[in-house]
Amino acid sequence: MSDKNYLAWPFFEPHHAALEQALDAWAVQHVAHGHGDDVDAACRQLVRQLGEGGWLRHAIGGTEHGGAGDSIDTRAICLIRETLARHNGLADFAFAMQGLGSGAISLFGSAANRAEYLPRVARGDAIAAFALSEPQAGSDVAAMQCAAVQDGDHYVLNGEKTWISNGGIADFYVVFARTGEQPGARGISAFIVDADAPGLTIAERINVIAPHPLARLQFTDCRIPASKRLGEAGQGFKVAMATLDVFRTSVAAAALGFARRAMDEALQRATQRQMFGQVLADFQLTQAKLAEMATGIDTSALLTYRAAWQRDQGGKVTKEAAMAKLHATETAQQVIDAALQMFGGLGVVSGQIVESLYREIRALRIYEGATEVQQLIIARELLKET
Repeated sequence: MSDKNYLAWPFFEPHHAALEQALDAWAVQHVAHGHGDDVDAACRQLVRQLGEGGWLRHAIGGTEHGGAGDSIDTRAICLIRETLARHNGLADFAFAMQGLGSGAISLFGSAANRAEYLPRVARGDAIAAFALSEPQAGSDVAAMQCAAVQDGDHYVLNGEKTWISNGGIADFYVVFARTGEQPGARGISAFIVDADAPGLTIAERINVIAPHPLARLQFTDCRIPASKRLGEAGQGFKVAMATLDVFRTSVAAAALGFARRAMDEALQRATQRQMFGQVLADFQLTQAKLAEMATGIDTSALLTYRAAWQRDQGGKVTKEAAMAKLHATETAQQVIDAALQMFGGLGVVSGQIVESLYREIRALRIYEGATEVQQLIIARELLKET
């Protein structure tokens, strides 16, 4: 088990350590590493379990709607994601998407919208999704083509979204569409679209190397009540960025969880694997690699929880969250690759923990802002400070 001395760092309060310890104990009992072939069913079950366990309360804001606090505690969601990722990548995914998919409602929803959706998300009764990306508009949100035209007290939505996590199993989607108030990113609005809304279809299910529910959505004359718009018309980019700002640091935390599990597996392998009359850990090359892995993990943790702490103090974290996301995901890829190398041929056998970690980590370097986008964000913020 990974060293948990980091829970005593000054970034945390006593209730954070208690939360991590309680979740870790719960996950040992309820969440096994890996899942069966029916990923949709496994994800639905995990959402229900996380709701019943009370963990999804931390993914939403507002105690009146079942949240753990009046606002989302960034350090709490980071610790939850790190802990779940250490046990099971799909459990981390299930938790994260409940938060990301409903985050815009927590932040910008009307009182009626918050009352309708957030309690169901917190209980695990409704699965949430965040629909921003399009075939030609991923990192470049301003290139969005999906459009919503106001028609009386409704909007009519046409276009498509892709790479949508929870696509095909979600009960509702927070969808971003061009409403044209201004050019580019300033002419986008955000809407809640229920999964059974006429005109919304699942055009394609997408299979990826670390299986989770993913789909392309098609909207054809899909009528949405204007009351389901989140924030003001034309403020969708602001809604999206504010939501991502809450959860981007937690992507770093998930990567940290994957890296810690890989480190645990590597240490166990290195101290038990017999080779040339000694164990793998006796070789200086192995010791050097373990030292490099451990240093990278601690650096990622410091960056991650600095950003989470800073956000919880009300500070701006654009640069800090980008640094954490970039470093933690890239480092986790290196740590997991090194761990797999220590397993030799066994490391690439389907079903081995290091093999599944290798597949899990790859997407984290892309989603919620690819590594290259994080580099641009960091540089832009540095130049602003000049």
